[in-house]
Amino acid sequence: MKRYIPFVKSPPFVAVIRLQGQIATGPRGLNDTTLAPAIEKAFARGKPAAVALEINSPGGSAVQSSLIVARIRRLAMEKDIPVFAFVEDVAASGGYWLATAADEIFVDRGSIVGSIGVISAGFGLTGAIDKIGVERRVHTAGKSKSMMDPFKPEKPADVKRLKGLLDDLHVYFIDHVKLRRGARLVDNPDHFTGEIWVGDKAVEQGLADQIGHLVPVLKERFGDKVKLRRYGVRRSLFSRFGAQLIDDTLSSVEERAAFAQFGL
Repeated sequence: MKRYIPFVKSPPFVAVIRLQGQIATGPRGLNDTTLAPAIEKAFARGKPAAVALEINSPGGSAVQSSLIVARIRRLAMEKDIPVFAFVEDVAASGGYWLATAADEIFVDRGSIVGSIGVISAGFGLTGAIDKIGVERRVHTAGKSKSMMDPFKPEKPADVKRLKGLLDDLHVYFIDHVKLRRGARLVDNPDHFTGEIWVGDKAVEQGLADQIGHLVPVLKERFGDKVKLRRYGVRRSLFSRFGAQLIDDTLSSVEERAAFAQFGL
């Protein structure tokens, strides 16, 4: 009730947004559509002393990473609110892209950070389809419409074209990291090879600013009475049933595999 009493100053509060999981379209993934309400509320409700991002993500969609960061930066600039990122197990690839939304990045000594690169992975099923006696029938208008069809042998021209697309996305990622981290980055070409660093070494490389955890850092910055207001994605009970349950199960397997590449 104290905040409603005239002339009595309320303690500062920090809005905390949790960014947990793989970055992808769909109801389970981190993406701009599902996160937009939480992000908008975090910046709009009251006047937070700061917005904190709790990040634990192995990466995912470059476009969704960019859209989420763009929304956070726009609101931070419009409302003149500082943003802090706190990395838990991992902020790799698109997960690190999310971390760059912050003015300062804090990591645990065991946090995995980096993997500034772009990857495309899939399966070739040409042998399997031959063994079960299935004939693949594809008709296109446009020579590139069936590029990298998993049921057909790879074509050198398709691989070359895909590599060009990945290189373009990589340049976009690099430009963004350089823009956000600026002079804090150590001059090291390995930053952009997909290499990863842990804790202190990430700080040494300028990919993060300090070792630190959410509550102690916020108390140090804003006083022991600082309050936390948490915001995140809310999913309805009914979205857990039927086909959505199957989709969630498959997404969970895919997300588990994404974390596993970092030994998590």
